[in-house]
Amino acid sequence: MPAAYLPAAHLSVWHLACGAFSPGIPETYKQEDRTMDFKRAVYGDRDADTVLVQMVDDHDLELIEREAALIRELSGGQPFRLETLKVNSWNRDLSPWKAPAVFGNEDFGEGAADTLEYVLREIEPGKRTIIGGYSLAALFALWAVYRTERFDGAAAASPSLWFPGFTDYMRDNAIRTGTVYLSLGDREEKTRNPVMAGVGNAARAALEILKANGADCTLEWNKGNHFKDADLRTAKAFAWVMNRFPQGGTPV
Repeated sequence: MPAAYLPAAHLSVWHLACGAFSPGIPETYKQEDRTMDFKRAVYGDRDADTVLVQMVDDHDLELIEREAALIRELSGGQPFRLETLKVNSWNRDLSPWKAPAVFGNEDFGEGAADTLEYVLREIEPGKRTIIGGYSLAALFALWAVYRTERFDGAAAASPSLWFPGFTDYMRDNAIRTGTVYLSLGDREEKTRNPVMAGVGNAARAALEILKANGADCTLEWNKGNHFKDADLRTAKAFAWVMNRFPQGGTPV
């Protein structure tokens, strides 16, 4: 099957197995020093110079082919390779530090550093690489560009900026990329949960912090709550960052 761009129902999907691209079941990668496994899959053009990295869960994967088709449409048909890494524990593997649960009973761990170390080992050098995601994966992407210069941009769709201490972290640290997209649903801050209700003000503060540090950035407000159109919102995030770069060049 060629790695061609097709309508969503026929989008080419390539799974990475044994270092080569071929159709099949994604290989499971394991890090020996802790309980972590990621299933890695690749969508789109396997030879593209632009690589999009996204941490995902099962729900994201249900929508991923539509997301990839939307990225293609919104980026004007630019070639890209979307690499997804399915995390084992969402709250642990994507959290930069420990925090108490804000919904349900599962606390947030501090596995983001190990996850980022794995991602940096696995991504291909020499490519324009944009890290992004939705919700806590978007927060992880934003945190990652404060930790490494490896990424050319961050595409953070509806990031969990209510996460305790995160905007303080942004104020106290230097960002290491120049291009950042943020978005939020216009009803996300209209919640009875007192922690999550702070997400709107946190997003506004994050935008001002990024601007003060000279980043090329935006904050887009989408219609609806946190659970509306995750695939479209994530596609818009990646496409915005991609469109800030001329083909083969630096950000405009």
